Amino acid sequence: MSERKVLTKYYPPDFDPSAIARTRGPKQAGPKVQTVRLMAPFSMKCISCGEFIYKGRKFNARKETTDERYFSIAIYRFYIRCTRCSGEITFKTDPKNMDYVCEGGAKRNFEVWRQKKDEKDEGDGDEGDDYLETEEERLERLVREEEERGAMANLETKVLDAKREMEIADALDEIRTRNARNERARAKGDGDVAAFVIVDKEEEERRERERIEREDDEAARKAFMTEDGAGVAGDDDFDNLSLVPGDGGGGGSASKTIAALDSAKMPPPITFKREVKKKKDFSAALGIKKKKVGLV
Repeated sequence: MSERKVLTKYYPPDFDPSAIARTRGPKQAGPKVQTVRLMAPFSMKCISCGEFIYKGRKFNARKETTDERYFSIAIYRFYIRCTRCSGEITFKTDPKNMDYVCEGGAKRNFEVWRQKKDEKDEGDGDEGDDYLETEEERLERLVREEEERGAMANLETKVLDAKREMEIADALDEIRTRNARNERARAKGDGDVAAFVIVDKEEEERRERERIEREDDEAARKAFMTEDGAGVAGDDDFDNLSLVPGDGGGGGSASKTIAALDSAKMPPPITFKREVKKKKDFSAALGIKKKKVGLV
């Protein structure tokens, strides 16, 4: 196979470059047409066979440049074939609405965002299916949506403010009620109200401390409880333990403590010594009899 990309080419000896005449073909008459590859810009339904063509389907189309223009923007027309009946479908660009307009061979599917604005547009003779909002209408719609969102934000702020005011009012009512109770107590001559309040607070703190101590003692007792329910010796037992024989002060408690220590089931110590497993003797299973060696 010959090389395609070469630096030099072969010219025969009788080659005459002046014999090659430069010719020009006839100019194309009518609109300029070229074959392009495109995707369907919108979903449509073929009028001939009822086939649905979804948006984004690829076609080999003929592109035609029309004489129409919109502010010096060229308008193009495209010709495609139905995938079922090979019927011709045509549509063209719409620079004004930044969209496409279906001309023939198919019917564009209904799209909510392309609905008619109002009945006035129908009376003007505009195509209802090809209606698209303009820039001014889009700006008005965005401003209206922004105002609605602002109204919702204001409503939420008002709700939060009302809730905060209610909480403040409840706190003020509670303060007023307590002050009124103190004033009545002073008027009756029951004594210094502040002293009673301080005494009540001290009593509550004392009760809270006692409750916390009881909970701690109960948790410690459960933590040092053995499996059989026997308790382990505590600090008090070790304090009362007397090592001097004949001392009658803590002899009984010491014996009880020692008995409790002996009765407590302590787990065995963990050892990491390697145990050598004995090899099993399979000679009896295989029918091999070993001779017993007697001592001489």
